[in-house]
This record gives sequence, C-alpha cells and structure tokens, in this order.
Amino acid sequence: MSTPPATPSRGRTRAQIARRLQRSVGSLTTAALARMDRDMPWFRQLSAEDRSWIGLIVQAGINAFVTWYRDPDPDSPLTAEVFGAAPRALTGVVSLHQTVEMVRMSIEVVEDNLLDAVGEEDAPSVREAVIRYAREVAFATAEVYAKAAEMRGAWDARLEALVVDSVLRAEADETVRSRASALGWQAKGDVTVVLGRVPGTGGANAAGDRESIIDDVRRSARHIGLDALCAVQGDRLVVVLGGVDNPDKAGAAVVEHFGEGPVVVGPVVSDLVQANISARAAVAGLRAAPGWPDAPRPVTSDDLLPERALSGDGHARRQLVTTVYRPLLEAGSSILETVASFLEHGGSIEATSRAMYIHANTVRYRLRRAADITGLSASDPRHAYTYRVALTLGRLSPPEPSPVATL
Repeated sequence: MSTPPATPSRGRTRAQIARRLQRSVGSLTTAALARMDRDMPWFRQLSAEDRSWIGLIVQAGINAFVTWYRDPDPDSPLTAEVFGAAPRALTGVVSLHQTVEMVRMSIEVVEDNLLDAVGEEDAPSVREAVIRYAREVAFATAEVYAKAAEMRGAWDARLEALVVDSVLRAEADETVRSRASALGWQAKGDVTVVLGRVPGTGGANAAGDRESIIDDVRRSARHIGLDALCAVQGDRLVVVLGGVDNPDKAGAAVVEHFGEGPVVVGPVVSDLVQANISARAAVAGLRAAPGWPDAPRPVTSDDLLPERALSGDGHARRQLVTTVYRPLLEAGSSILETVASFLEHGGSIEATSRAMYIHANTVRYRLRRAADITGLSASDPRHAYTYRVALTLGRLSPPEPSPVATL
C-alpha cells in the first residue's frame, strides 16, 4: 500500500517548491560528485568518460526526483529510466555494490543541502519525499542489474554450450580455449569428459531444472578443485572436467548429478584442445554400456573396451589389439599361448598345465608375466572376458607388414 505524499508547508504548492529544487539541481549534482571523489577511492580510479556518465546519472536522478515531487503518482512507481542516460556497458564497470553506495551518498548530499535549496520551513516535507524516492531508486537499481545479470547468464550458457559442442565435434582450437577462459576455465592440467543421462525433468520448468543441475555439477567440481564446463544435449548431460589428476575421483565427484543409467568417464588427455579424444571414447562407452549391466557407476571408457569393440567402435578394437594382443605376442608366443589355453580350460591351472605339458608353476609364472604386461589378470572374470575379445580381434587383424630391408 502506497504512503500518501508528503504535504508541503502552508502557503506554497508542490510546484513552487519543485521550481526551487530545480534551480538547485546543478549545485546538488556538483556537491554529490565532489563527495564521491573525496570518499570513494574506486570513483577516482574511473576514466574521465565513466565519471562523466556517472555525473549524468546523478543529475538525471535528481531531475527525476524534482519531476516526481512536483506530481507524484502512487500508482506509477519510478522505473529504471533514471539510468537511461548511461550505456549498458557501464554495468560492467560499476558493480551493484558501488551503485548502491553512489545512490546512498547522492541522497545524503541532497538531504544535507535541503535547507539551502528550499528553506527550513519546507525541508521536512521534501526530506520525507526524498526517503520515498530513495526506495524507488533502490528498486530501479536492482532492476537494471538483474536484467544485466540475466543477459550475461543467458550469454554464458550459450557460450558454454558452444564450447562443449566444439569439444564433442572435435573442433576445439585456440578459439575454444579462449571462450572457455571467458567462462572462468582456468585448468592447466589434464582434462576428461564425463557423459551420462540427464535426470528426468519435464514441464514448464524443465529449462530451470537443467540450469540447477549444471550449477550443482559446477559446485561439486569446485569442491575438489576442478573446473567444469557443462551442457545438456538432448537426453545427455556432458561434463568436461579440467585439472584432473585422478579420473576415478573426478567421475565420482559429479556422478550423483546424472540421471539413471550408466555414467562413462573418458580417458584423460593433456588439455581442452585434445578433449575430443576423451569425448569420443565416452560417447562410444555410453552407447556400449548396456552390454555390461553390472558395470560400476561411473565406469571408465577403457573398462568398456570389449563392449565398445563388439558395438562397432574401431578405436576400441585397435586399442585392444595394440595394448593386449600384440604386447603378449611380442613377449613370446608361450605367454600368449598360455593365456589362451588357460581361458579355454575354464581358468584351471592344472588343466592348462596338462594340456600344454608344462608344470603348474610355469603356468602361474606365465600368467603373472601376462598380468604385468597388460594389467589384466586372467583369473579375474572381467579381465578374462577382455582377454578373450582382445585375442579374437588380434587373430582376425591383418599382420603388420615386415620391414623392408634396404641395400
């Protein structure tokens, strides 16, 4: 409910008092700027152009008060037009806190000079009007900065989605690195991509729910010292994490913000420009993850190599051959043959030793050598499955060409 306007002294109308105030606008503006220059160190550090714009704002504010005092309309509160004289770019120079400080100081200057402007008899009614006007200016200030924040937030969201899309499309370059830096990306260490489903959202507030999810992901990443770039693409939530030293820990930090189903952590790469490699593996892993229903959550894309290879991922097939089959082959045919026989005989040391006519301890030794070479233990069911797929792919792959002797 609006407070009734202050009543001027008997014998003078509001219009007459407003005319006296109008004659003092110049001196009040000068006094306010002088006070800012004296009491606000940040004001003195502004450029001459920015100080000039602020002077126009102060003058426009006092003029608007005079106009409002002459004919106040309770049903038409003051709007942000007080700030219309200044460019929108000024909101990036002067913070909201500094703007509030300017408004408060300008009002104090006006109150301190009311006696000289309108006389002792009319000063009380004008002072009451100043208080009401200050409240409206405060709301107008909040409106200006709220709109600026909304515009900046919408722009940042579009820019972040563009950066993530460039990573997924393998189009990341120095421009993408610069855009990420504008979003606060400071990571200089390793990078990984985490992929999963978006939590079930819907209805009119779906966009707001997704913004909340992204904010939660960033908060969790910051908690362990990581940078994060996030985007929702269809039903997928894509998170690019920077400053990663442990991919398992990084994935575990954000996994709770994904929806139901698998969450895949791509391999660690050196920087954001190379993040498409991690993204490609994570996308392939998410597509193949249903092939391993009991996979942990999150699961690394390397742990899903067998399923990725079976789903048609050529990179996974080549990785299994180059990291499992060929190292065993190069270590000696006996190592490869022992692993294959062990798998064929159901993981039995004794059955393998009988089939190969070697001592059981020799089988154990060769299996340990294979584990040292590949990082896979043939006695572990999951690792045994990986061995089977890798050995099959290796046998099907064309042999490497022999080096041609030169004369």
